[in-house]
Amino acid sequence: MRLGVIDIGSNTVHLLVVDAHPGAHPLPAFSHKTDLRLSESTRPDGSIARGTADRLVEFITECLQIAEDQGVLDVFAFATSALREAPNGDDVIERVRAETGVELDVLSGSDEARMTFLAVRRWFGWSSGRLLVVDIGGGSLELAAGIDEDPDVAISLPLGAGRLTRERLSGDPPGAEETRRVRAQIRAELADQVRPLLTWGSPDRAVGTSKTMRSLARIAGAAPRAEGPFVPRSLTRDDLGAIAERLSDMDVAGRSQLPGVSAGRAAQLLAGALVAEAAMVLLQVDRLDICPWALREGLILRRLDHLEP
Repeated sequence: MRLGVIDIGSNTVHLLVVDAHPGAHPLPAFSHKTDLRLSESTRPDGSIARGTADRLVEFITECLQIAEDQGVLDVFAFATSALREAPNGDDVIERVRAETGVELDVLSGSDEARMTFLAVRRWFGWSSGRLLVVDIGGGSLELAAGIDEDPDVAISLPLGAGRLTRERLSGDPPGAEETRRVRAQIRAELADQVRPLLTWGSPDRAVGTSKTMRSLARIAGAAPRAEGPFVPRSLTRDDLGAIAERLSDMDVAGRSQLPGVSAGRAAQLLAGALVAEAAMVLLQVDRLDICPWALREGLILRRLDHLEP
C-alpha cells in the first residue's frame, strides 16, 4: 500500500509518499516540500502569523491532491515544536482540520525522541546493542538511549539549530565573543540534563540524525546523498570541532557554498555544529554514525506496526 506522511517542522513542510507494508522496508516513492519556516514566521509573542497559517493550509491542500494523484491510500500528518509551542497553535490546528479535513498529530518532545529512536533501531538493527541517538531539529534537540525499540531515556531540549540562530546568534557571521557565549550556554543547558543518559553507561553505537547532522558529516567528507542511503557515513568529534571553528568565521553566503549545505539551512549550520559538538563532548562519544532515517520514518514504521495484517 501507499502511505503519505505530511511532516510540519520548524523549517519545512514535507510530504513523503512511501510504498509500505507491515514487516517490509518502506520505500520512498515521491517527495514534495516547501520551506515554510514556521518558527521564523511568527509574531513577537511567538504566535503564528495569519499569512503563514494561510500558506500552511494551502500547502496541505496541495499535498492532499498530490497524494491522491500518487495513489495514496492513507495520509497522516504531524507537527513538532513550532506548532506545539505557538500560543495560537490550537487555533491553527483547528483551522487545518476545518479547511482540509486533516487531523494534525502534534508530538511532544519526548515522543519525537522516541519515534526517532525507533527509526534508528530499525535501521541499524539489534546487533548495534545499546543505542544513543542525537537528533538536532530546527526548534529542539532530541536525545534518546536504550537497548530496545522504545528507549530507556528520551529527552527534548529547546536547543534546535534554527531557534538558537534566531534567538542568540545575530551576526553574519556572529562575533567571536557572541559565539563563545552561546557555546558556553549550550553546554551549560545540556550538562544539566545529560545525567539520565550517562547512568546506563557507554553506548555500543552513537548515532546522529537530521538534515543538520547530514550536512555536517558531508562537510567532513562523508559520501554525498547521490551515492544512496546504504553507504556508511559518520562524524567524529575532532572533525566537528574543526568544522565549528571554520563555520564561526564564515558568513551565510560562504556556508551555502560548502558541500551538502542548502541555502535555506546555511544560516543555522553554526548553531547546529555547536550543539552537536556539545552533545558529543558531554555524552562522551568520539563518533556519531549518521542514520538516513529519523522522526518521519519512525512514525511511518509505528503506523505500519498497527495496521491489520
